[in-house]
Amino acid sequence: MVSRAWDWFRQALRDLEHAKNALKNREYEWACFAAHQAAEKAVKALYQKLGIEVWGHSISRLLINLPPEYKPNEKLIDKAKELDRHYIPTRYPNFHPEGAPMDYYTD
Repeated sequence: MVSRAWDWFRQALRDLEHAKNALKNREYEWACFAAHQAAEKAVKALYQKLGIEVWGHSISRLLINLPPEYKPNEKLIDKAKELDRHYIPTRYPNFHPEGAPMDYYTD
């Protein structure tokens, strides 16, 4: 199997740039979602490099399930849990009791 690790990592960097641009443009919900996507793709790049197929969108779970020699410390896993909380509510109005996601995200 050909490794696509570099492709995943390059896209992670691009998504991170998108998050920074969204933040500058005060598009806070998109900044949060793009930051989540950047982290998810970066972790999936590592899995690709290790030759391990992985599915799912929970960054914290992806980190927790890494082989022991690659598993990060709890502080990073906690940061991943924060990003995980923004995977759905940043995009879907029906996650919130009323209003759109843009109404709930600020700097």
